[in-house]
Amino acid sequence: MKQPKNFVDKPYAYHEEIELEITTLTNLGSGLGRHNGWVVMVPYTLPGEKVRVRIWRNKSNYSEGDLVEILEANPLRIEPKCKLFGDCGGCQYQNYSYEGQLEWKRQQIVELFERLGGVKTEVQPTHGSPKQYGYRSKITPHFKRRRDDRPMEIGFMRASSRSLVDVPHCPIATDAINEALPKHRDDVLSGRRKFKKGGTLLLRDCREGVTGDNRAFVTQEVNGKIFKFQAGEFFQNNPYIIGDMVNYALDEAAVPGIEYFVDAYCGVGVFGICGCDRFKHVYGIEVNAKGIAAAKDNLKLNDVTNCDFVLGSAEAIFEQITTPADKTTVLIDPPRKGCDMVFLNQLFEYGPNRVVYVSCGPDTQARDLKAFLANGYKLEKVQPFDLFPQTRHIENVATLVKA
Repeated sequence: MKQPKNFVDKPYAYHEEIELEITTLTNLGSGLGRHNGWVVMVPYTLPGEKVRVRIWRNKSNYSEGDLVEILEANPLRIEPKCKLFGDCGGCQYQNYSYEGQLEWKRQQIVELFERLGGVKTEVQPTHGSPKQYGYRSKITPHFKRRRDDRPMEIGFMRASSRSLVDVPHCPIATDAINEALPKHRDDVLSGRRKFKKGGTLLLRDCREGVTGDNRAFVTQEVNGKIFKFQAGEFFQNNPYIIGDMVNYALDEAAVPGIEYFVDAYCGVGVFGICGCDRFKHVYGIEVNAKGIAAAKDNLKLNDVTNCDFVLGSAEAIFEQITTPADKTTVLIDPPRKGCDMVFLNQLFEYGPNRVVYVSCGPDTQARDLKAFLANGYKLEKVQPFDLFPQTRHIENVATLVKA
């Protein structure tokens, strides 16, 4: 194969083959090893494996290679269930036994907290999902503008490029979604739905069935409570484990001496409404007006009377919270980018007794941990949850207590 024009030929020639041992996995799910001290990243390899690798890119401080041959396999390596694994970029760990996935995700939290947070801490065994396949209640297949010179693909990004892989069936999606998927695909392929520049399909599996309408209002049950939201908006996508994670977070929040609960990124109100019977009063704060409107609707839907949802501003998040800080737990569940210092400084000024930090980005959670430790909090417990089996994603709950 001809060498690309922009290829940097040091330390390895284009398509040079090397042998190395994979020692760990990156947060993107790729295997990482060192060859003569130089870092090489190889997708779809597992810790402890000896592999032959073909180099295709050299960066300033590492190289990337494709797996050519497994010389010594990890004993927990298994055959993936999906024939598209390794091509479709949606899953990274279908070749890893579920036991191995759970332990690796626990170990990754240990490493992230030490490397980015500066804390060596015990991390509880990862709480596994009751379903490892057929669990995902929302998928969003993409497609590009129709062209006469190529077949139309409806699916997800390839693992190693920005091109699409055609995905007629997704084994991590629910059975109901896979039953509905052919019709949604056919609507695009047949031209019944017109798109000038390509687009994205939505398939959301909810109590009402599978919908493809982003604006449709749907409902989902969590721990006996009903939550109404728009199908295209954020709502956790593994209904088989979300109740366990919510209960755990509320158990950590509702300890003796705590009377009040504040959910500072409340969304449609899941944590606050599920926890309403554990506290004297619950407050939910959200800077998104649509989120607050939905949360208030869900209060009425569940007949909850000891909970208030308030619209906050980024500059004055806790302005309307008057509960005594020493009797209050604040739960935070920020987006993947973590918390900004404007928010954290307001939180530290309020100074709640406990903080339960739920994170879909343990790397940014570990970064934020430094600020907590510098402002009088100690890390009490760390519990990962596997909301997305077969993938690199980890949900992590950290309990922090004011020292």
